[in-house]
Amino acid sequence: MAFRTGLVEGVAARPAGPLIRWIGSNVLYLSYFSNFVLLASFLGIGLGFLRANAAHDLFPFAPIALTALVAFVRVFPVEIDRSGTELIFFGALGTRSGLPPFVTLPLLFLGVAAVMALVGEGVARTFRRFSPLEAYRLDILGSLAGIITFSALAFLEAPPFVWGVVVAAALFLLIDRRRALWQAPALAAMLTLLGLESAVPTDSWSPYYKIRLNPHPSGAVTLLVNGIPHQTIDLAQRRLDQVPIYGLPYQHRKPLPASVLIVGAGTGDDVAIALRLGARHVDAVEIDPRIHDIGVQRNPDRAFQDARVTSYVNDGRAFLEQTTRRYDLILFALPDSLTLVAGQSSLRLESYLFTAEAMQAARAHLTPDGAFGEYNYYREQWLVDRLAGTLQQVYGHPPCLDSTGQEGRLALLMVSPNQAALQCPTLWRPAAATPAPATDDYPFLYLQQRTIPAFYLLTLALILGAALLLIRLGAGALRPMGRYLDLFLMGAAFLLLETKNVVQFALLFGTTWFVNSLVFVGILVAVYLAIEVARRIELGPPWRLYAALLAALTVAWLVPPDLLLGLTVVPRFIVAIVVAFAPVFLANLLFASRFRDVAASNLAFATNLLGAMLGGVLEYASLVTGYRALLIVIALLYAGAFMLQRFQSRPVATAG
Repeated sequence: MAFRTGLVEGVAARPAGPLIRWIGSNVLYLSYFSNFVLLASFLGIGLGFLRANAAHDLFPFAPIALTALVAFVRVFPVEIDRSGTELIFFGALGTRSGLPPFVTLPLLFLGVAAVMALVGEGVARTFRRFSPLEAYRLDILGSLAGIITFSALAFLEAPPFVWGVVVAAALFLLIDRRRALWQAPALAAMLTLLGLESAVPTDSWSPYYKIRLNPHPSGAVTLLVNGIPHQTIDLAQRRLDQVPIYGLPYQHRKPLPASVLIVGAGTGDDVAIALRLGARHVDAVEIDPRIHDIGVQRNPDRAFQDARVTSYVNDGRAFLEQTTRRYDLILFALPDSLTLVAGQSSLRLESYLFTAEAMQAARAHLTPDGAFGEYNYYREQWLVDRLAGTLQQVYGHPPCLDSTGQEGRLALLMVSPNQAALQCPTLWRPAAATPAPATDDYPFLYLQQRTIPAFYLLTLALILGAALLLIRLGAGALRPMGRYLDLFLMGAAFLLLETKNVVQFALLFGTTWFVNSLVFVGILVAVYLAIEVARRIELGPPWRLYAALLAALTVAWLVPPDLLLGLTVVPRFIVAIVVAFAPVFLANLLFASRFRDVAASNLAFATNLLGAMLGGVLEYASLVTGYRALLIVIALLYAGAFMLQRFQSRPVATAG
C-alpha cells in the first residue's frame, strides 16, 4: 500500500510536462519560453513541500485550481505573436489574439505555481510518512512512470483530453472520499474543456504541436501549428506560379539535379516541386510524424507515394550524420520549427541545422558538382547575412542570393563546392558587421549578439522577486532552509547538468521527441540507481564523491561533441552515455547520501527544488557563453555545496 500511495503521489506531482506542452500550444508566448512554466512548477512544488506541516491541507483544492488554469488558457488563447524582442520567430507576421503578455504571463506563472503548490503539498504530506531516501525513491519511480506515460501519449499523438484523463485519474485516486462530491465535478469540468478542444475536427496533435488545417476555396490548405500559419498544401505547379523562388534551386544548378535531399519536407510541396522539375530520386526528411502523415493523406500531387521518393521521419542534422549517400542538391526548405526542444533549454528543434558544423556535414554529402540551398522568410537582413556568412566560411566563396525584396521577404541562398556548377545572377555581398556563424556549442541562430535579451532579463528578475515573496508569504521565514543551502546549490547544479545532457543528446542523436524522452528516462534511471546504492552502501566521506564528480565533469569538458559525431551510432551512443550519465550518477550519490541524514525531509527537498528553479534561471547564461561553459557553472555550484556541507552542522537523522 505504501508503494502504491507513493507511486501515485509521484505521478500526480509530474503534470509539468503536459502543462508545458499544452499551455504552449494555446499561448504562443510559451512555445518559445517554456522554461517559464518549468520555473513556476519548481516554485510551486517547493512551496507545497514547505507547507507540509501546515494545519490546513490544501491538496483537496488542486482539482479546482487545475480546472481554473485550464479554463483561463481556453478562454484567453494567444495565437499569433509578433514579438519585439531580439529573438526572431518565423511565421509570426500576423495580428495577435488574446491578452497582452504583461497580463497573460504573470497570471499563467501564478496559476501554474498555485496548481503545483497544491499538488506538491499533497505529495509532501505523503513524503513525511517514509524515511527520506525511501520517499525520494518512490518519487523517482513516480517520475519514471510519468515520463514513460507522457512519451507513450506523444507516440500515440493523443489529444489533450487523454492527457487530462491520466492526470484526473491520478488525482481522483488520492481524493478523500468525504470530499469527492465537490472535487469530482471540478475534474469533470476540466475534462469537458479539454474534450471540447480535442473534438475540433480540423485539429490534431503531434509530439510537438497542436496542428490545425484551414481549407481554402481554391483547394489549398493552410496548416497552422500552435496558432501560427506554418505551411500551405497545394498543387506543385500552382506553388511555382505563385512563388517562383521555389523553382530557382533547380534552375541555378546545371545540369538539373538527379538526386535531391529535402530537409523540412513538411506536407510534401517541396518534394512535389522537385519531382515536377526533373529529380529522379528524392530523400524527404521531416521531423514531425503527424505533419508527414497529413502530407501523405492530403498532398494533391501525392508526392510521398511516388516511387522516386523515400521518406524519413527524423531530425535533419541526425540524418546528415547517419546517411552515407551523396546528392546533386541538398535543400533546407523552410525548416523552422516554431517550438523548443524541452522545457529547460533555449534550444529549438532546428537549432543544430544551421550551425557551421551542420553546413560542413551537408557539404560532405554533396557530389563534386552538387549544390546546397536554403530558403525561408527572413524578417531581418542580419539573419540573411549570418546564414550567407556561414556558407562563405564553409565553402570559401560567397553564395548566390535571390530575394523577393519585401519585408519578411522570401530569400534563397545557394552555394556549391564548384562555383562553375551554379548559374545565378546575384552573389551575396558581406555586410560591414556580419554576425558570426552559429556553432554546435552556441546554436542560437536568431540572436544577433551574445546577450540575454532585455525581455528575458526583466522576466527572470520578476520571477525571482515573485518567488521570494511567495515563499515568504506562503511558508514563513526563510531561515530554517539555511541548514540545507548545500542541497539548494545541488538542485541548481543538477538542473543545469540535466539541461546540458538534453542539448548534448539532441546534437548527437537528433532533436526529436523520442531522443528527448530517452534522455529523461536515462537520467531518472541513473538517479534511481544512485538511490539504491546509497541505501545499501556506506559511501564514506563526501569529499571522495565530490572529487569523483569533478573528475567526471572534467572528462565531459574534455570530450568535444565533434569527436563523438565522428563515431558510428553504436560507439557514439555508448561513449555518450558514459560521458553524460557518470556525472548524473555521482551527483545523485552525493545528494542521496546527504538526503539520507536530513532531519526534515520535506524542508530539505523543498530547498533542493527551489535550487532547481535557480538552475533554470542560470540556464539563460548559455545565451552568452554557449552550452559547454555550463559545465564550469555546474562545477562551481557543486564546489559551493561541498564547502557548505563541510562547514555547516549536520542534524541527527530521523524518519522525517
